This record gives sequence, structure tokens and C-alpha cells, in this order.
Amino acid sequence: QVQLVESGGGSVQPGGSLRLSCAASGFTLDYYAIGWFRQAPGKEREGVSCISTSDGSTYYADSLQGRFTISRDNAKNTVYLQMNSLKPEDTAVYYCAARNYYCSGYGGQYDYWGQGTQVTVSS
Repeated sequence: QVQLVESGGGSVQPGGSLRLSCAASGFTLDYYAIGWFRQAPGKEREGVSCISTSDGSTYYADSLQGRFTISRDNAKNTVYLQMNSLKPEDTAVYYCAARNYYCSGYGGQYDYWGQGTQVTVSS
């Protein structure tokens, strides 16, 4: 059974950090690009970051201004999203998704999705 499971979300004060994990089961991430998306209440889903499988290239939304870092550990079949200097506008449900090899900024091009993890940034 193919499955992606996100974890690591929670509540944090502005300026804090969280590390999200996306663990895959039922398939190996070696051949998949993993994207992180988020959706805030009343807003459309937006792409946050992606890491490809071919050369490990990484991509980030311009709005993040270098605060997030994506990485992968193929041995653990897991991708991480380190989020620093969190802001209230980062509050959203964060999803990871997988597609073959190459990153895409379009969620519709991903084949597998996790159930999401809530991130809340508030004082």
C-alpha cells in the first residue's frame, strides 16, 4: 500500500522553528520527487518546496525568503522540511506529495499525497 505520512506539525510562536517529516511506505522515494504544499483556511493550496530525485535539486517559493530548507534521507525513505523564523502567515495544513523524478509546482501533477499536518504560528 502506497502511503505518505506527514508528522512534526504543531503550534509555535512567531520566530520559532519546526521540522516536518514525510515518510513513505509501499514505495521507495529514490525515484520520486517530493513536494511540500500548504493550504491556509480560505486560501488556495500553494507550493512551498520540492526536492527532485535526479540530482537532488531543490526549489522554494519566493515568499519563503530562505527560511525553509528541504532535505531527503533515502535510507529512511523520508523527506524533511526545516522551517525557521516562522511567521503567522505560515499557518496552514502542510502536505507532502510524490511524483516521478522531477519537481513540479502544480499539485495536480503529483501522484501520491499525505494526509497533512497542521502548523499554527501564533503568539
